[in-house]
Amino acid sequence: MFEPAWKKNAKLLVKGVKKFVDYKRDLLTSDRLAEIESRRSDLLNALKAKDRAKVDEASKQLRATCDNALRIKPQGWFEENVEVMFVAIVIALGLRAYYLQPFRIPTGSMQPTLNGIVGEPLKKEDWPSFPIRIAEFALKGRSYVHLVNDKDRRVAVGTIYTPDGLKVGGDVRDRMRWRFFSKSQLHSLDSKPMWLPSPSGQAYEIGLEHAFREAMGNGGILKKDQTLMEGFIDTGDLVLVNKFSYHFRKPKRGEVFVFDTLGIKGIMEHSGPQGGGSHYIKRLVGVPGDKLSIRTPYLMVDGKIAQEPGIQRVIEGKPPFGEKHKGYELADASGSHRRYLTSEDDVLSLKGEGAKPGFREYAAMGDNTGNSLDSRYWGTVKEYNLVGPALFSLWPFTTGHWSFIK
Repeated sequence: MFEPAWKKNAKLLVKGVKKFVDYKRDLLTSDRLAEIESRRSDLLNALKAKDRAKVDEASKQLRATCDNALRIKPQGWFEENVEVMFVAIVIALGLRAYYLQPFRIPTGSMQPTLNGIVGEPLKKEDWPSFPIRIAEFALKGRSYVHLVNDKDRRVAVGTIYTPDGLKVGGDVRDRMRWRFFSKSQLHSLDSKPMWLPSPSGQAYEIGLEHAFREAMGNGGILKKDQTLMEGFIDTGDLVLVNKFSYHFRKPKRGEVFVFDTLGIKGIMEHSGPQGGGSHYIKRLVGVPGDKLSIRTPYLMVDGKIAQEPGIQRVIEGKPPFGEKHKGYELADASGSHRRYLTSEDDVLSLKGEGAKPGFREYAAMGDNTGNSLDSRYWGTVKEYNLVGPALFSLWPFTTGHWSFIK
């Protein structure tokens, strides 16, 4: 009870060192363990001798030994920067996987709300200067392309049907490069695929269709040094998608949303395997239990005109809409694949609360319905396909879309 403070502190140090060794034993080397135990024995012997000077000195030595036991060599600048970058990458991947994911608009189906990738032919001699091209890329996302065939290639050419009509085409397949960039590959019969710097639609727009027409007259040969693409490509809007909110609220009719296309049979029928393994962005026009129909320019929900602000902007053609993108159109009835809304009498019914969880149904349509492959053509989106609402248009900065998405 009346023990001196120096003796109490020494005994507490002995107990603390024992706990330290027990907790850190797997990190301590054998020589460090031996040294700590030797210093601890010195302190116990000093306590038994009741020699305060020896106790103070032994305590000092024991503390110093423990402090140095786990001392690690300081990191150099390279190790520190690698560690910081690694942590940043892990955080970014975590955010992308569970909270926010960037998504590139691939087509013009959501214009003018959001821009897709657009190509324009332009001769190389008419391109602006290099500094201007750099500025246009930073502000507009515009890149200039001049692609020349590196060798003779035998290709399978013929007429293909596109939303704009018949074109001359070949085996060009859309691909994602490095899981983010929308590109395509030109497949030939006698060589490896050739990467093209844009999706197939834009490749045709800036010269590839003309190259295929020439190949038809050359026995199916794309000749070496033949120009395949020449012009510029404006990148689609880069959109930030909120992957978190649908865990806490139901999707709302009228909002812009992203969904994956896995398992949507109609998309694979219309677009091929590539379309069946990607993501689409559309306006959510129908929720579980809705019965949808179109009476141009109106979208009808359960027999009444849809009143959501986003849908109304499309119907009324309010700015930034206009006559070119006004109202909802019926699906083109031509073609061999099934269509769902080709006449005003057609109704698309969405499975509601009676469906199994994950199998409730939604409907998606582009704001530019005259140029949109959507639920009118391939049917419904299942609940398990939903990714999240489109939150913010990040880039480019000069399209007028840099803001929260409505």
